[in-house]
Amino acid sequence: TPTVPTMSDATPTPQEILAAIPPAPLDHRMVIEYVEATVERVVARMPGEGNTQPFGLLHGGATCVLAESVGSVAANIHGAPTHYAVGIEISCSHHSGARGGHVTATATPLKAGRQLATYNIEITDDAGSPVATARLSCLLRPRPSGPPSDRAEPR
Repeated sequence: TPTVPTMSDATPTPQEILAAIPPAPLDHRMVIEYVEATVERVVARMPGEGNTQPFGLLHGGATCVLAESVGSVAANIHGAPTHYAVGIEISCSHHSGARGGHVTATATPLKAGRQLATYNIEITDDAGSPVATARLSCLLRPRPSGPPSDRAEPR
């Protein structure tokens, strides 16, 4: 299993960080593609097509999934290797509807502490216009120690 680089490690390349992100079934279902991951920011994109509400606009819930995905990856990069992140609060303001194309989410830390990490997530359309702004707070939990067979995986 690849190890997720941390802020305390030698500076990993963006390719090393992206390769260490484990695949998430919901990311696959929503067709979320990570394009950049550093300790300073995580960027991912998602198609509008297939993620719309009945009137053809990008679904607000899909926007929140994208926001929580990039924020959670960012928090897990921050906490690794000793802690893992679990989302405890998300808020999202929708600024405009998106039709077709892709939306891109960029997560940057507002505060990355030892027990709590909070991220600002800006979501834009293909033209760079704001679609939504979200904020995600994650609790950083200690990773269980011991051999993998003796511990439960984080949920």
